[in-house]
This record gives sequence, structure tokens and C-alpha cells, in this order.
Amino acid sequence: MTTSPPLTNDTADRLAIVDALYRFAAGIDLRDKDLLSSSLAENAVLDFGPAGAKAGFDYPVLEGRDLIVGALTASLATLDTTHSVTNPRVIIDGDSARLDVLVEAQHVPRDDHTRHYLMKNRYDVELTRAGDAWVITRNTVDNVWRSGDFAVLSVV
Repeated sequence: MTTSPPLTNDTADRLAIVDALYRFAAGIDLRDKDLLSSSLAENAVLDFGPAGAKAGFDYPVLEGRDLIVGALTASLATLDTTHSVTNPRVIIDGDSARLDVLVEAQHVPRDDHTRHYLMKNRYDVELTRAGDAWVITRNTVDNVWRSGDFAVLSVV
């Protein structure tokens, strides 16, 4: 019988760092503003610029937790979304951390599930320790590939 190694502070931090992004994604998918807010620092920055440029649209950099939550909630209000987070790589430096992760984001009009827009994005996430949790201070989203009907995003 093998036993698991003990959970170290470094391991616990790595799990908590990735959990911040899980809260971000689940908050969007579940339309749970409180969950989404819990993932973000008050002065968080969300930059979809690199991904938007590849898709041919200009998305402004969003600054501040309340603005980010409001903008994401409003822009995705007519869509069902699923965000799958994979391949997290974490670098910790004291009370700061960096997370490089792939996120597959599916967007489907709530009233027409025959259409979709699917993106595989790379998130470059900066975080800070906030008590026992970690929160996102900056998330820069770049696109790796995309498929489907881009007009799905324009229904918002």
C-alpha cells in the first residue's frame, strides 16, 4: 500500500492559486456574481486584448472587480457558457504568484443550442494572497485557436 505525501504549505498554496481561477470560471458559467467576485482582487485587471485582436474585435481592458463582474455578467447574459481549465503551471514568489493555464471556453446562445463559438485560450494570471485564499490581480487572455460561429458573441 502506498500513501500520499503530506500536504505542504507549497502544495496547499498551489491548489488555492488554481482554485482562484476555478472560482472565476465557475462564477461565469453558473452566473454567480458572488463566486466570480471571490476570485478577484478589488483592483483586478482583465485584459482580453490579445485574444480579441486575433478574433477581430477590440475589447477594452477592464479595471476593478465590480466593473469586471458587471461587464462579464452583462456581456454573457444571453449565453450558456462552459469554461474548462487545464494544464496549470504555478510559480509562487512569497505572497504573489503567476499562473499559466489553458482555458477552453464554449459559448452557446441560451435560446439556440445549435450554434456555438468555442475558443481555446491561454490565460496569464497574476495573483496575490488574501488571507487564506488567493485572488486574481491581473488576467491577460490570449487565443490559441477558435471555431464555430463568431456571431454568437455578437448577440450579447
